[in-house]
Amino acid sequence: MEPVLNVEHLTKEIKGKKLVDDVSFSVKPGEIFGFLGPNGAGKTTTIRMLVGLIKPSSGTISIGGHNVRTSFKKAMRQVGSIVENPELYGYLTGWENLKQFARMLGDITDERIHEIVKQVQLEKRIHEKVKTYSLGMKQRLGIAQALLGNPRLLILDEPTNGLDPSGIRELRTFVRNLVIEQRISVFISSHLLSEIQLMCDRVAIINKGRMITVAEVRELLGTSSDRIEWKVSPVEEALSLLKQMNVVQDAVRKEDRILCTIPPMNVSQRTRRLVDGGIDVHTVQEKPLTLEELFMDLTKEEQA
Repeated sequence: MEPVLNVEHLTKEIKGKKLVDDVSFSVKPGEIFGFLGPNGAGKTTTIRMLVGLIKPSSGTISIGGHNVRTSFKKAMRQVGSIVENPELYGYLTGWENLKQFARMLGDITDERIHEIVKQVQLEKRIHEKVKTYSLGMKQRLGIAQALLGNPRLLILDEPTNGLDPSGIRELRTFVRNLVIEQRISVFISSHLLSEIQLMCDRVAIINKGRMITVAEVRELLGTSSDRIEWKVSPVEEALSLLKQMNVVQDAVRKEDRILCTIPPMNVSQRTRRLVDGGIDVHTVQEKPLTLEELFMDLTKEEQA
């Protein structure tokens, strides 16, 4: 199946400095794809190239099978985007904002606007002024604007900025439902890695302009299923004993606990060894890595 978005060897160089360096990835139809990186990693520069705000120094971007460089208008018709905060007129109603945007696109009927308003669940407030909207409602209206042209790809840059926990959860549910119902693909950049973990099918991690990894979220986190947390006392003696066991790896102390990597089948045997060695074992539990911890580990390795 042809990717909705295909990026190959993308590079952006300014005054001899590579802000984005040989980046390649693709987004499949009907998937939510997370794009992660620390500040200054090249995320924003990449997104600006994807939506045609700046030109790459080299490499190719294809959206819906159309090359952005050679078929710019056709490629851009496949994309709806919110880069940072949506551009809305507070003194107009939600409906008037959508009508204004529809005029710029052309070929957008009132029927299509009604359809989108229903999708983003703004029917009850669409004829009220946008300045009376909550931040979450403004975000949904911005997404409605992005969806008007019936794009195959929706690009959201930091869509949770300023939202409270309830608004973030609402946005996550909305994006998930949108993908299921419309079979649209979503490319999302966010610093809230816990949300990316809950929302995305695959993620790409970029650092210092270069791609570190592109993988399924469950595949990335599945590698950490052998991580075990022990609550023991005395801790130092337990740590010393664990480090002597050949199947135990990466044992480190975290206050009154020890984290290590060990095959699950060996846990009970190693627990008995600790008890026989005079260690009080209070709890033993699996402690899989979160996406945030994995992200910190990967970017730390790159910086080392």
